[in-house]
Amino acid sequence: MHFRVEDLIPEWAKNFYGKRLRNLEELFGVEKPIIGMVHLMPLPGSPAYEGWSMDEVVEYALRDAATLVENGVDGLIVENMWDLPYFAHDEVPPEEVAAHAVAAREVVKNVNVPVGITLIHNGGRALIGIAKAAGAKFIRVCLYTGAIVWDTGQIDRASAPELMRLRKLLHAWDIKFFADVNKKHAVMFPGIDPETHSTWTDFYMADAVIVTGRMTGSEPDVELVRRVKRTVGDTPVIIGSGLTHENAEKLLEAADGAIVGTYFKVGGITQNPVDPERVRRLMSKVKEIRAKTRG
Repeated sequence: MHFRVEDLIPEWAKNFYGKRLRNLEELFGVEKPIIGMVHLMPLPGSPAYEGWSMDEVVEYALRDAATLVENGVDGLIVENMWDLPYFAHDEVPPEEVAAHAVAAREVVKNVNVPVGITLIHNGGRALIGIAKAAGAKFIRVCLYTGAIVWDTGQIDRASAPELMRLRKLLHAWDIKFFADVNKKHAVMFPGIDPETHSTWTDFYMADAVIVTGRMTGSEPDVELVRRVKRTVGDTPVIIGSGLTHENAEKLLEAADGAIVGTYFKVGGITQNPVDPERVRRLMSKVKEIRAKTRG
């Protein structure tokens, strides 16, 4: 009797690995999606917070979210960008986590694109907790595998074991994991090169991997992007910082999509609100790139 290899795969394995995202188009509905950043105002408890109400935090977030979506982005990420200096892992204060969840839920309710969550640095259990409470569709995991030293001096560890278990416990298989490799604002432990880190991250079923430059707004080395893509194969690779109108063609030739924050802001300054003209300009370029890819 002749058996195909796929016939021998146990049912548990088919069920487990079958939950993984097959490609970015499955989630965002387009090739090479662009995910815009909703940078929340400083949240209660952070050094830059000046006592404004959560209504003001939500109103600011919804303005940026609407500007991004109305001008063509394919998804959003709600992030506590200005809660700096950042804590790592389970050290993120509960008052900041609670405020993040409240604001993110309002964004999810008011847009018609997939919304993700980032909790800087590497929010651990709280990250997926915010996503579940908000109804988000994915999370950006800053340290999914390996070990790292953050710019704040904190030594941090991988969050894959707890996130995978908590996703099952919360009945949250619909929340996909986008995981950074060679992370910005940090230095990997010696010996963890990009290929090793990408291999580990892919092995533990990240739905996509993210490649960044050194800091917020910094362009990644395109050859590094290609190295990661060669390592992970069919797993999507996303540019995590530094995409602009000028370098989009070069970077999106090597990657499967991008997260854009700084470029979309007025004057290209990260602290500013979103500039609709900058969003339209980049999204027009991305449409050209998609047309060439299809051709």
